[in-house]
Amino acid sequence: MTLVGIDLGTTNSLVSYWSEDGPKLIPNALGEFLTPSVVGVIESNGTSDILVGKAARERLITHPELTVGDFKRTMGSKKITKLGPNFEFRPEELSAFILRSLREDAINHLGQEVSEAIISVPAYFNDIQRKATIDAGKLAGLKVDSLINEPTAAALAYGLDEVEEQQFLIFDLGGGTFDVSILDKYDNVMEVRATAGDNFLGGNDFRQEIQTHILTGNELELSSLDGRDLNRLFRLSEKIMHELSRKDVAHYTIVIGERTLEGSLTRDAFEELTSPLRRRLRVPMERAINDATLRPDNIENVVLVGGASRMPRVRRMVGRLFQKLPLSHLNPDELIALGAGVQAGLKLRNEALEDVVMTDVCPYTLGTSAIVGDNYDNLVIVPIIERNAVVPISQSHQFFTVRNKQTEINLDVYQGENMRPEDNILLGDLKVKVPASRAGVEGVDVRFTYDINGALEVEVTSLTTKKTTRKIFRNEANLSDDELEARFQALSGIKLHPREQTENATLLARGERIYAESLRGGREYVRTLILEFEDAINDQANRDIEKIRTAFSKELDALENNIFDMD
Repeated sequence: MTLVGIDLGTTNSLVSYWSEDGPKLIPNALGEFLTPSVVGVIESNGTSDILVGKAARERLITHPELTVGDFKRTMGSKKITKLGPNFEFRPEELSAFILRSLREDAINHLGQEVSEAIISVPAYFNDIQRKATIDAGKLAGLKVDSLINEPTAAALAYGLDEVEEQQFLIFDLGGGTFDVSILDKYDNVMEVRATAGDNFLGGNDFRQEIQTHILTGNELELSSLDGRDLNRLFRLSEKIMHELSRKDVAHYTIVIGERTLEGSLTRDAFEELTSPLRRRLRVPMERAINDATLRPDNIENVVLVGGASRMPRVRRMVGRLFQKLPLSHLNPDELIALGAGVQAGLKLRNEALEDVVMTDVCPYTLGTSAIVGDNYDNLVIVPIIERNAVVPISQSHQFFTVRNKQTEINLDVYQGENMRPEDNILLGDLKVKVPASRAGVEGVDVRFTYDINGALEVEVTSLTTKKTTRKIFRNEANLSDDELEARFQALSGIKLHPREQTENATLLARGERIYAESLRGGREYVRTLILEFEDAINDQANRDIEKIRTAFSKELDALENNIFDMD
């Protein structure tokens, strides 16, 4: 049985393991390391299968009502995604399909059962989101050995655990989230000093600016576009963003509705469009430095993580702030998965790895609401565990009754940095009985215990009766244990599209997408290619399927170059 490391990303996901030669990435059925975090429904032999990865991403344009991506941003919420007439999924259930697919890839590659995983999460994920990630693992049939913060994983991938002593900053700009963490390595201890971030800021927001620029320049409203046009525009904006990381200008042609739009975007113009987003990147960096009681010149190394960190202006901004070139010689898309693989090796106590004690921090303040003064409506938050406190941690605080003959104390548990309860996240509540007496006589000792995986236990003890009540908090947005079991049984009955058919399904989905993006005579040619390919793969006597796949793929490459003029 093998312990694997998984980077469950907003845009792409990867799986790794620890080998004799260090951490290794595991290829998917297409022989690629990156599996797009996209899920779709496909009809196959009269039944509905779940399509995951590149094939599903191709169908975002042709079957938008049956396909979804970018759901990590809603992890831990109650959002329901409807895929066709028969399926409704929560974010953790969609994530479970990604994890199931990665697990199958690992089993196929390693030739043995895989039932345990270390899964990475953004450092700034709150308690609800972390629990939802663990639930996603359970729904995929995986025991989640532990969660690892993405910046910590990146540090492990760079081998920063091997240096003698150093303070370094991890700048992690992924597709949907932004994290910054400051770590301190000393005496075989890797300590997270501070973490900050923005769960709603990532490469997708930079892409969105390009999308808005194209629509505005052509006097189009986003609301006027159908699903196919939206996804076509999404792909174009993504291509332009990637192109501008390598070139000074990107030219484009795209068909939206009955209009053919042509234009170009320079790197300078793109950087001007996205300057407000870059200003947002500075805020978490400055906050983390302040929380760690450091100055920028105290940071000895800066590591860039996440595909969006490739943007030249972002790299320059980080370099100027810290007055040093950031480390970026490893593939930023693969860092977190490799680091999760190193963590798997540490968990297995592999003899090739020196034991490193890793500490983490609580990313948000945890506390409860209390009355201040004589005004019973004047509720404020009383922090019990402050943000960036090293975990695991246990802290207590005493509270007393505020009314005569009060027999119950109600503790609302909040997560966040704001003074007023309503401006924070309510994790739940706990009611405790106390003997009736005069106001201020009876009280309780409230202890918060927060562990390395982000689980919060609240223990309340009456100061008079010594009776203790305990509760592990699961926000109402999370699945209960009974719901989790019921959904596990339901999802187990939904099949992933057969792995051996993944390559064919991906090529067909790509062909259908190119057909949708083409016009007139071009469509007829694409349709002919698709039908010929379908006949070939359905012919059981055909022994040249690999040669046919290669030829079909080359034809699609040529067609796609004609659709998007990016030179």
